[in-house]
Amino acid sequence: MRLVKVRQRDGASVIGIHETDHIHLLSSDVRLSDILHSDDPLSLARTLRGASTSSIAFGDATLLAPLDAQEVWAAGVTYKRSKIAREEESVGAAQFYDKVYSAPRPELFFKATPARVIPPAGGVRIRADSKWSVPEPEFALVATPDLRIVGYTIGNDMSSRDIEGENPLYLPQAKMYAGSCAIGPAILLAATVTSIPDIEIRLVIERGGKSAFEGTTTLASLNRTPESLIQWLGRENSFPDGVILLTGTGIVPPDDFTLAIGDVISISITGIGTLQNTVVV
Repeated sequence: MRLVKVRQRDGASVIGIHETDHIHLLSSDVRLSDILHSDDPLSLARTLRGASTSSIAFGDATLLAPLDAQEVWAAGVTYKRSKIAREEESVGAAQFYDKVYSAPRPELFFKATPARVIPPAGGVRIRADSKWSVPEPEFALVATPDLRIVGYTIGNDMSSRDIEGENPLYLPQAKMYAGSCAIGPAILLAATVTSIPDIEIRLVIERGGKSAFEGTTTLASLNRTPESLIQWLGRENSFPDGVILLTGTGIVPPDDFTLAIGDVISISITGIGTLQNTVVV
């Protein structure tokens, strides 16, 4: 079962349940967090679905990022492909990327406040002072204030590889800037997922209507479990509104590729859908 957040014509938002090609709209007083932070999100969502009296075609909906007040955090170097890429882009610091890949403690960093998250079909950005920028397609965990993983969504962790490669201490500038984080289009409730390793992530970048890069991976290649990442994130930290955690990328375009204005980025994950954004100025 997938939850979405829809903008209505009057500008207000409403939560919906996406089934096939329709979205069943819930009561306007239901918040996304009301469902996610309940004792049994799936049962509550089914009950609310049964009470729904209106629906719209999925293609007619204006989707918002599926979050309320949740912060977005991210994990890095969780796939071997990402480890290799980081070592190649920052030769002097290669040993540190190798160590964090195999160390008990993961790399974790803050990515975006709710207000800075770009919705589906919104414009993401590349830094004007970067010459080597890529999207990072990521499986995202949706967790409650008590750190239960209750759902999954798609994240695009836009990154300036040359800035981070120049000095790992520049990671905040390479990762955290206006237009650097997109989330959506839906939250897949965790209770409906039977096999995490089989989930496929696919990235397609189009330029001028033609494919400029395509890549795939599966969560079988993720070097850490979702549960361990959430547990580490919760150490000495609290999330009263819940949290979304991007789990890293296993798809890295070649070194001679960099994003350009107008590129269309599509990230598809099994069961969740496709998050599509265009690179804008």
